[in-house]
Amino acid sequence: MVGRSQADRNQLPLLLLRLLCLLPTGLPVRSGDFNRSTDNITVRQGDTAILRCFVEDRSSRVAWLNRSGIIFAGDDKWSLDPRVELEKRSLLEYSLRIQKVDVSDEGPYTCSVQTKQHTKTTQVYLIVQVPPKISNISADITVNEGSNVTLMCIAYGRPEPMITWRHLTPTAGTSPARDFEGEEEFLEIQGITREQSGRYECKAANEVASADVKQVRVTVNYPPIITESKSNEATTGKQAILRCEASAVPAPDFEWYKDDTRSRRINSAQGLEIRNTGSRSVLMVANVTEEHYGNYTCVAANKLGITNTSLYLYRPGTPIDSATSLAASLWLMANLLFCLFCTC
Repeated sequence: MVGRSQADRNQLPLLLLRLLCLLPTGLPVRSGDFNRSTDNITVRQGDTAILRCFVEDRSSRVAWLNRSGIIFAGDDKWSLDPRVELEKRSLLEYSLRIQKVDVSDEGPYTCSVQTKQHTKTTQVYLIVQVPPKISNISADITVNEGSNVTLMCIAYGRPEPMITWRHLTPTAGTSPARDFEGEEEFLEIQGITREQSGRYECKAANEVASADVKQVRVTVNYPPIITESKSNEATTGKQAILRCEASAVPAPDFEWYKDDTRSRRINSAQGLEIRNTGSRSVLMVANVTEEHYGNYTCVAANKLGITNTSLYLYRPGTPIDSATSLAASLWLMANLLFCLFCTC
């Protein structure tokens, strides 16, 4: 008798399925006795899904199934998943509640109700949506001007998120931000310029939740260019200042020369002081003497290049045009001599 009881228990799942007319083969079912409908339910990952099912009377036999097998048969829970429970807010309700829904829960669920008169099967397809999430983005990068740059932004989500790129920090004088056309994981910049340096924003968006946004900084190295230089006039015994500014990445190193002669490099001594702050260099003369008048050369250099400009410290009353012309002539002569020297 014990062996027979065990055999009966082993046959219980098959017997239940046959009673509920859920097996595709083995029992002919008349179309008038079988009523099927399908609904789609969309739930965001991590939320709770309620799959609704109702019986006609309390004597109905009812079960919940999915692709893995039986979840509930009557009030008996067959599933080992602790997130799954029955939802019974009324005597005739037999709904299925799934907490903390994940992508693996997506798929068809079947509620089968058998009464004395007929069998009704309702199928619910659970769709799990996933908020957009950027999983990988390029690290901050430093390149030389003219290089080709490729930025990467990988994101996942359900539905597949749309990827868009935006340049957030263009140089002064341009528009506040620039959106790039297309919806690509890779942003390619051919021959990057200094104006294209700054922060780039990648945004991954779908209709499930707020977009995920991350940024990558692109630093563009370029050689120095003189942006401002100012000659000055001063009387003897007074203070004088010569100012030189250059734009460069990395920031430039400055040197000062007197009378366009490389051997006469100026140091902070003998009443002269050089103050370098970022992109600006200032030559200060504490007490002007006759020896201080003349042409000065400001040289700005970094690892990508070198540039210079000529400034003039002149006596009051000296025509500025003449001083400028003299400075340019002296610098041109010095350059020619330097080139001849290098050629030899």
